[in-house]
Amino acid sequence: MIRTDLIAPIGVLVHRHAKDRPAKVAFEDARGASVTYGELAAKTAGAAGHLQDRGLDPGDTVAIMLPNSVDWVLSCVAIARAGCIGVPISHEATEAEVRYRLEDARCKAIVVAPQHLPLIEQLRPELPHLRLIILSGSDDPTDQLSLALLVQSAARSEPRDPTDLHATAFIVYTSGTTGRPKGVMLSQHSMLWVVAACWAPIAGLSADDVLLAPLPLYHSYALNLCVLGVLATGATEFLLEKFSTQDVLGKLRSGRYTLMPGVPTVFHYLLEGGRAAGATAVPGVRYFISAGAILPAALNRDFEAAFGRPLLDGYGITETSTMVTMNAPQVPRTMGSCGVPLPGVAVRIVDGSGQDVPVGEEGQLIVRGPNVMQGYLNKPQETAAALAGGWYQTGDLARSDDNGYLTITGRLKELIIRGGQNIAPAEVEEAVLSHPAVLDCAAIGVAHPFLGEVPVVCVVAREGHAIDGEAIRAHCAQLISPYKVPQSVNLVSSIPRTGSGKILRFKLREAIGSVGAA
Repeated sequence: MIRTDLIAPIGVLVHRHAKDRPAKVAFEDARGASVTYGELAAKTAGAAGHLQDRGLDPGDTVAIMLPNSVDWVLSCVAIARAGCIGVPISHEATEAEVRYRLEDARCKAIVVAPQHLPLIEQLRPELPHLRLIILSGSDDPTDQLSLALLVQSAARSEPRDPTDLHATAFIVYTSGTTGRPKGVMLSQHSMLWVVAACWAPIAGLSADDVLLAPLPLYHSYALNLCVLGVLATGATEFLLEKFSTQDVLGKLRSGRYTLMPGVPTVFHYLLEGGRAAGATAVPGVRYFISAGAILPAALNRDFEAAFGRPLLDGYGITETSTMVTMNAPQVPRTMGSCGVPLPGVAVRIVDGSGQDVPVGEEGQLIVRGPNVMQGYLNKPQETAAALAGGWYQTGDLARSDDNGYLTITGRLKELIIRGGQNIAPAEVEEAVLSHPAVLDCAAIGVAHPFLGEVPVVCVVAREGHAIDGEAIRAHCAQLISPYKVPQSVNLVSSIPRTGSGKILRFKLREAIGSVGAA
């Protein structure tokens, strides 16, 4: 079932809940701010009108560079109600990353936290199109326009509240695990379609839910579920500024929260922390949801055994407005699988010539459906290649079982090819992670004079354990084929990841010469 009633313009959704549940808290954050649905309607109407009064036209781009907060949500909704395009930027982005996004998207305005104002002022002479800087988090009078003023004072203009669901509404930059990030153009329709086809009917997201949200809102997964999903269904959400194992465990014990989304790394650390503290009671929680990166089967099983709640794995990417597949909570699941395609989404698994592979064999996953992006901003050639034949070429490797359950096995570009034999990093990582001394790990390919590439692993030691490289290799030899056993085991302090939990393997390749071999 697809909840088509949830696919409506953002302005319509805001007014719907302001009418039906005006006093209900919609969003609250770790700094003590909160907003009800009635206030959300009034404040975003004022902010949208002020943006229009200051010369922002329909289709203009507006960046959001804030930590997770109520202000982030107010900015996002106001931008949409003004008919502008939201451009989320990580509040931890470097100067080069911020400059690139503001230039590439030709942002006319930015909502920024006070600590980042000096950076934006420094970049402003290089960005002639940037006309408006809006400061969040401060009511103090300054030379800068404040978001507090925009949401609290009346504007001359009423919000445009555009009704064209298929116009570009967001430009979300890809994680950039390889090369420079691309601006993915998404519409309100594609994003809300995922809410209507996945979060509401499968995960059961509704006005009765209270979400605990540790995901960074600048990422498409969080934008879709934690902003638009909450807004569309009338749920309530507590926004964490950043993830802390002990903080999250404490909140989960309160009994207030019913759903918590995360990435596999979050659930890994919750499992470790919960076991260590003997604190795995989560009264009130219906489900946990994992997406953004491959969830190892062992982690899924161990987490559910410890916390006694389903951890539902799904697969999605920015270019598909987040979700493509999802596991349902009340049906048998195949651990390690990311579920079945959403209703209305078509998927194929193809070989290098574009032919469908037999069931059980590995190939590239390609996708077609209402959730697929409009294209990459300013990149027509990359767009044509990504959408070849009307199918989005994910670049992800997958296989399907007899029942249609999909398992993501890796990335085409991350495959390690050892003497002509393909090795998926995820398979090596799952074997290594099952060793009791290993807390975290990543597998990468390094050059070899005769074999082309060989697999090596970078590992983080579990507290109180020493890493014995030969013991880990011997452990792997019992679980995977000899050619997949890592050539070496390298000790690192942490595994670099994107905001969605994907491993930044190129950074490990750059550092491999300086890490310590175990």
